[in-house]
Amino acid sequence: MSSEKPVSLKNLTLLGKEHLPAHDGCMILPNRLGYMDLMRVETLLEGRRIVYLIEEGAVLQPLLKVHLEQENIHVLVISSQITDPAIYQKAVAEEIQKEAVIIYLPAESAALTTPLTTVPGAKLEFLLKAACPVLPLYVQYMTEVALDIEDSYDDDTVIMAFGKLLTGADVNLPTYQESLFTLSEAAFSEHPALGMHLAYALLLGLKRHGSRNKVVDGKDDKEMGYDRVLAIAITLSKVIKAETNQKRVGIILPPGLGGLIANVAVLLAGKIPVNINFTAGRSSVEFAMKAAGLDRYITADIFVRKMQAFPWPPMKQLILIERILPRLKSQIGLWLAVSKILPASLLATILGVPKKGGDTEAVLLFTSGSSGNPKGVPLTHRNVLANVVQFSSRLALKSNDSILGSLPLFHSFGSTVTLWYPIISGLDLITYPSPLETKKLGELIEKHRISLMIATPTFLRGYLRGVNREALTSLKIVVTGAEKLPPTVAAAFEQRFGKKVFEGYGLTETSPVSNVNLPDPIPLGGEGSGHGWLPSHRPGSVGQLIPGLAVRITHAETNEPQSLHTSGMIWFKGANVFDGYLNDPKRTAEVIDANGWFRTGDIGRVDVDGFLYIEGRLSRFSKIGGEMVPHETVEEALIKAMGLENESSRKIAVVGVPDADKGEALILLTAIPGGPEHQEILDLRYRLLEKGLPPLWIPKKMIRVSDIPILSSGKLDVQSCEKIAKAGA
Repeated sequence: MSSEKPVSLKNLTLLGKEHLPAHDGCMILPNRLGYMDLMRVETLLEGRRIVYLIEEGAVLQPLLKVHLEQENIHVLVISSQITDPAIYQKAVAEEIQKEAVIIYLPAESAALTTPLTTVPGAKLEFLLKAACPVLPLYVQYMTEVALDIEDSYDDDTVIMAFGKLLTGADVNLPTYQESLFTLSEAAFSEHPALGMHLAYALLLGLKRHGSRNKVVDGKDDKEMGYDRVLAIAITLSKVIKAETNQKRVGIILPPGLGGLIANVAVLLAGKIPVNINFTAGRSSVEFAMKAAGLDRYITADIFVRKMQAFPWPPMKQLILIERILPRLKSQIGLWLAVSKILPASLLATILGVPKKGGDTEAVLLFTSGSSGNPKGVPLTHRNVLANVVQFSSRLALKSNDSILGSLPLFHSFGSTVTLWYPIISGLDLITYPSPLETKKLGELIEKHRISLMIATPTFLRGYLRGVNREALTSLKIVVTGAEKLPPTVAAAFEQRFGKKVFEGYGLTETSPVSNVNLPDPIPLGGEGSGHGWLPSHRPGSVGQLIPGLAVRITHAETNEPQSLHTSGMIWFKGANVFDGYLNDPKRTAEVIDANGWFRTGDIGRVDVDGFLYIEGRLSRFSKIGGEMVPHETVEEALIKAMGLENESSRKIAVVGVPDADKGEALILLTAIPGGPEHQEILDLRYRLLEKGLPPLWIPKKMIRVSDIPILSSGKLDVQSCEKIAKAGA
């Protein structure tokens, strides 16, 4: 034990102190450990024998090195030449018998901010061969996860979380990783910003970044500073308050200045924005409107004229943004002056904007439901702000960076990442109403020097067809999601533009980001400096988990716990995970357990360095062009279109198969005899379009079978259907 005076535990939030053994020997295996962290651990272990475990030649912080050179400090050095773990085990066992606490000191290495661990998986596997009790320790520095709108943290503000002691057969890498993920979730849940109200966070962001950052409407190149966005949103919020007493307000607008202002205004009015999916079928739209309890919708004249097939509510329920705002110029000017003068806290008080939001509903999104009706996904203030913190801490973009916002606002990514994230983090936002017009988007990227582009593989193919290499020079990060990234698309994009494509993963229920691959860090001190570095991307994976999200894997059918490294059902837990579906306790109970774990419905595994691999989808959905398409809903529409309502046995089945263009395609299996399959699917297509079924939801091909495969339980034999469809496709 050091003779230095024990350090103060000020600025330390300590979790799991009860897991520290009082007498028995163990090894503390941290995700990272700096000098101040070490001093605090020594204080917690006062009176115990401490032995430091380091690797021969490891690069340590200078203060740590000085500390270890003191006479009364016990150090156990592992030679990098040791290939026989028995030598290492013997050295550790001798100290454990003396009831020592062995503390492993990770070498310095370059990694993304908020890494799960700074120790490579292969090294952890060796360390865990000590076969002694292991105490996981997760250290989170608040400076790494701080929002720009928060008061700054001291450099030594830290959260330390000790896990349960791992013994016997539990001393292995997947169990240790699972413990670290759980500790990461517990530590992140202590973040003060998670209690904030989303409207207050936006108010802080718009004020702080108002004169520096802007939003650009790429449709007409109109630019607007965030300070003016705030003034207009405040003015519009007064109209919204006067127009409705309902708690939710519908928004039917594409990405752009109008959509941004409308969403901010609804929140400042104390209401909940509901961005309506105007590309969905009529019945889905009408269901969502009714389920949300809407009586007012913010939209624009030009959009009403353009979307004539949309089931528009009566005109008296529409708030036409471009008719109202010109009449409010004087009020906008007044609020522009007032919002610049008053501090955010006083402005919030005047506007009636709460500072705390927590677990109350902030936004409502709708996702496709397997029974035909969309599922309402209410995201709380805590959910949304958690994901903004998680995403922004991983990307670590600067105030002079900008983001392309072309994904629809009714999509969870379009909501969190291209609405709330740039405002709160202080990035320029360049918007465009469609992600399909890649030539125009390429021009915007080049003109505005955009740093971050979010897309799907389908949209990336558009860039390959009509965008010059020079147009995308400014891009620092290209992230793709919503459907699996084909290696051929990634390779073609990188070859054409010199930009690597990084695959991510998320769900509406996780607000949405859960995983992302990112560029590898530059080794500390440059190449050959002796410092290590940790990979930030791995081809074939969807990336490492964002900070504060825990993962576990269970058997897909029995839900029995499995090793993280074994393929099974993926479960998530974290501050960004939703609380349950809107007015649907049955569906909620199917996906969220008593401890708050969310069952994703996807099959996958985690590797030794924490990268998640998605290996399949249990539920009967297909992701086509980035959109989730429910097979059962399509089947119901087909049954009506084909006049099969009175059939006693199953005559059709819809199956998804891989598709080079859209990620997946739907194949219709039918046991009904008929004419040429090609002509019949064309006829069906027209009938389904007339019924309002979205084009993406219509099967691409028909395959005739003698019988639809059925399991003995009476359920559809999905696997057999898929085999037939893949063989026929």
